[in-house]
Amino acid sequence: MHSSTQAIDARGVTYEIDGKALLRGVDLCAEEGQLVGLIGPNGAGKSTLLRAISGALGRPDGVVRLQGANIETLSSREVAADLALVPQIAPYTHGFTAKELVLMGRYPHLGRFQIEGSKDERIARDAMRLTETEPFADRTLDTLSGGERQRVFVARALAQKPRILLLDEPTSNLDVLHQLKVLDLVRQLVDDGLTAVAAIHDLNLAARYCDRLVLLQDGRVLAEGPPNEVLSPTKIEAAFGVKSAVYRDPVTGALAISLIGPADDDSTNGMSTRSRVESTARVAPARNGAQSRAGGET
Repeated sequence: MHSSTQAIDARGVTYEIDGKALLRGVDLCAEEGQLVGLIGPNGAGKSTLLRAISGALGRPDGVVRLQGANIETLSSREVAADLALVPQIAPYTHGFTAKELVLMGRYPHLGRFQIEGSKDERIARDAMRLTETEPFADRTLDTLSGGERQRVFVARALAQKPRILLLDEPTSNLDVLHQLKVLDLVRQLVDDGLTAVAAIHDLNLAARYCDRLVLLQDGRVLAEGPPNEVLSPTKIEAAFGVKSAVYRDPVTGALAISLIGPADDDSTNGMSTRSRVESTARVAPARNGAQSRAGGET
């Protein structure tokens, strides 16, 4: 059972750049020990919202509280000691090895002139073991594939030992196997008490792993709640402009979404819904507890 304590409480978050509103009065809450998924089309505001919560955008309008404290009252080091962000686009890392990058996650916990000790080395090593990045610990980041680099940045975030983890499209550069492994790892950490908010592109993965979803469109919250409430054909069409079928996979019992075609495309009208589902379904395999997390009781 999840605690009722709010790890993240963001209210009325609004952010503009060059006169364009990227976030328009967004509310987002995440309880301790909960995985919240941000979904929505490109440009909906998912990445901007994660950066606003992390403090990376300075002071947008609205209020963001982390563990009950207004983020404006916290120093950047205090925020980093409790919160880690895995960005979608990796910052400049030329010349650093994977191990050096992961050790950077320990900086918020070190004194001003303190260097990493044996404890920090052990924590970094454990993070690399969990993310299966140990084999390229001594390789520079520019020699790794996009997916390998992504896993190294996840390892750095874990080395921070955060209470809150923000992930911006954590599976975007990963193959199918490592998509599942990374999200399995995040799910396990959440089950152990971590709070996570993740922008997830794949609706089936979002339905499978997340406790709650927040559907964004044009910088606003279109819907929020358990996956089975948010991922309805009507809401998917409103946000993405596509027709879909939402159903329980007959093998896994998990909530599954099949994208049928553009909402204004009548070419599929002659095909039965069942046929469209069978021909277009993309359903992730079942996992322990997936049915309850993928949309509540059946």
